[in-house]
Amino acid sequence: MHHDHSHWDFQAGQGASAHLTPEKTLAALALVSQGQIHDISQQIYYGAPCMGPNQSPFLMSIFANWRDTIRRRRATGHRNEMGTNLERIEMTMHTGTHVDALGHVSTGSRMFGGRSAEDEVTSWGLETLGAEQIPPMITRGILFDVGGAEGLNTGDLVTAADLERAAGRGGFQVEPGDVALIRTGWGRHYETDNARYLQGEPGIGVEAAAWLIEQGVVAIGADNMAVEVLPGTDPEVIMPVHQLALVEHGVWLIENLALEGVVRDGLATACFAMLSPKIRGATGAPVRPVLLR
Repeated sequence: MHHDHSHWDFQAGQGASAHLTPEKTLAALALVSQGQIHDISQQIYYGAPCMGPNQSPFLMSIFANWRDTIRRRRATGHRNEMGTNLERIEMTMHTGTHVDALGHVSTGSRMFGGRSAEDEVTSWGLETLGAEQIPPMITRGILFDVGGAEGLNTGDLVTAADLERAAGRGGFQVEPGDVALIRTGWGRHYETDNARYLQGEPGIGVEAAAWLIEQGVVAIGADNMAVEVLPGTDPEVIMPVHQLALVEHGVWLIENLALEGVVRDGLATACFAMLSPKIRGATGAPVRPVLLR
């Protein structure tokens, strides 16, 4: 299937962020009337699910503690018993709820905007497609509840028709600048059954992703590890949605969302807010997205 994507603005190397306009942000803020904040992120901690071998476990240790810092300060003449606690953390940016930077994946050596991985990927991070390029997103979030009461299972494919039906139930249509949030029910296994959470997942395929991208979404998020269905529909193709979204169209992917609460509360559209730490050269960033209404 051939799609005409000639209208995409790749000039600044920002892909879909061309749709993040001041008008879009104002329209999203106008959706807020009750002042309620719904946190749709999962916690990051030792033992959080991570996909080996690419993803290493999250590790945190207290590097400076109150006892040692008080002792040192006493020795230098300070008398007010000032104790400080500081940690050191080792983690992949793809732990917990996070957003993929456009330089997270390649197709061969080809990366977003025609860049070559040979030039882009260095020992110290990505040259131009790192997490510092992810724009602040205050826009409309649209919730596709495709999981129903039971939730979907490993390998269940979410189609464009499934998304259209969910949009109908939610009473919305996709508009440029929206962030698509897909609730499969798989997020229930985050923390409760990490082994199951990592064995595979329900999710969208290329057809549903293309349907969303053609309508101008800036990001696609889901309550699973990779947004897309695993294992995929073709045993010889792995994670094609990542290639389509990140490499071809500059559409960000948000993973490990916590969406059970907002479905319970009946949210379908709301103001979505997500700010990413500007970690230069990183392939993604931990985030704490919220929906406001």
